[in-house]
Amino acid sequence: MRRFKGGPTEGRTPGTPAPRITGTAMRGQRPRPEEILALETTEADRLLDDLEALVPAHPAFLEVDRSGAGEAIVFGDTHGDWRSTLAVADRFLAASRSTLLIGLGDYIDRTPSDCPEGSVANALYLLGLAAEFPGRVFLLRGNHESVRTVPVLPHDLPEEVDLLWGPEPDRYVRLLGLLERGPLAARLDAGVFLAHGGFPRGGGDWRAAIANGSEEAVLDLTWTDCATSGIDRGLGAPFTAADLTRFLGASGTRLFLRGHDPDITGQPAYGGRCLTLHTTRYYERYGGVIFARVPLDRPVHGVQDLTVEHVETEGRRYDAP
Repeated sequence: MRRFKGGPTEGRTPGTPAPRITGTAMRGQRPRPEEILALETTEADRLLDDLEALVPAHPAFLEVDRSGAGEAIVFGDTHGDWRSTLAVADRFLAASRSTLLIGLGDYIDRTPSDCPEGSVANALYLLGLAAEFPGRVFLLRGNHESVRTVPVLPHDLPEEVDLLWGPEPDRYVRLLGLLERGPLAARLDAGVFLAHGGFPRGGGDWRAAIANGSEEAVLDLTWTDCATSGIDRGLGAPFTAADLTRFLGASGTRLFLRGHDPDITGQPAYGGRCLTLHTTRYYERYGGVIFARVPLDRPVHGVQDLTVEHVETEGRRYDAP
């Protein structure tokens, strides 16, 4: 697994006002997070209208068949850190048209202090990418996007929506509904399984277990911890090396990419068959702000076949918008 530091970042000069959006956001331009934070109420509603018309609704389990594609850029929990999200998204936007962008969930809540209302800005920006590139951008659900199935704390998204656009519950419900259009898990034909936390361990047909979308499936896929982590949330036993071996064999995959456990960010587990990614400055003290490049034009056998990069926002703080 190769690592290297990114270069300097560029952005809006601190203190300058964010540009305003007028007209229909998605049909003219994709608003950036700073612009989303400046939307008026009617403009925010119009953006939600456009996203509901354009963001695909994926099945709970998604097979990503991209034979001939170059790579997938896979990022972990961003937790409202839209500055780090922008750094990853800019790489995707500068890449070839065969490059995929895959998020591993938890785009909301626990935002860094210099990203106020970051859950809203981060989620809407990523959903804008999913609307613009429906065959190339896939936003898996984490436990924070699955709050209506299994409650989670903190859950700052409803308060952030109210702060920006007033106490209208429907806006929060619409935004959460858009995030729920993402799959719970995905498989790349290069041999990689992706989910926020874990995988089905109940025996039987693992595809059917995911497709069920039940509370048990959500717990398995978005809440399960890795036994090598110092974190145990207590919602089911952490998965072991033996559990992973059985599942990789059953699913025809060789590597599991996940988020959820900041304690083991960037640390290969179980012989290089499992890697945890976090892409937020909120948890950077554990292993940095990282994402992975996954080749899609050849089989992936383990973390040694990936390139892991540190995002240039790591270690930086910014003036609040």
